[in-house]
Amino acid sequence: MPEKADPFSEHRCRPGCGACCIAPSISSAIPGLPQGKASGIICPHLTPDMLCAIFDSPDRPAVCANFSFDPLICGNDREEALNIMYQIEKGSRESQV
Repeated sequence: MPEKADPFSEHRCRPGCGACCIAPSISSAIPGLPQGKASGIICPHLTPDMLCAIFDSPDRPAVCANFSFDPLICGNDREEALNIMYQIEKGSRESQV
C-alpha cells in the first residue's frame, strides 16, 4: 500500500490563507509602502483570493521571498497561522525593548 503523503511535505502556501501578508511587520520598503508595513496591516499586494500579486516580481521584498511554509508557523489553518504569527511578532517587539 502506498504511503500517505504528508500534507506539509510540499512547502507551499495554503490556499485562502494570506496570514504571512497580514500578521508580520515588514521594515523594508514594499511597492506602494516605502516605509514598509506594521503588523496587522494587510499588504496592498494581497489579492482578494489571498495570494501575493507580486509573488514572481523582482519588486517582492526579500523578507517575503525568504519566507517559506512551515507547519510550526503556519499551523493547521488560517486562524492558527495568524495567531502564531502575531505571537512571534509580539515576541520580536518585546525583545527589542
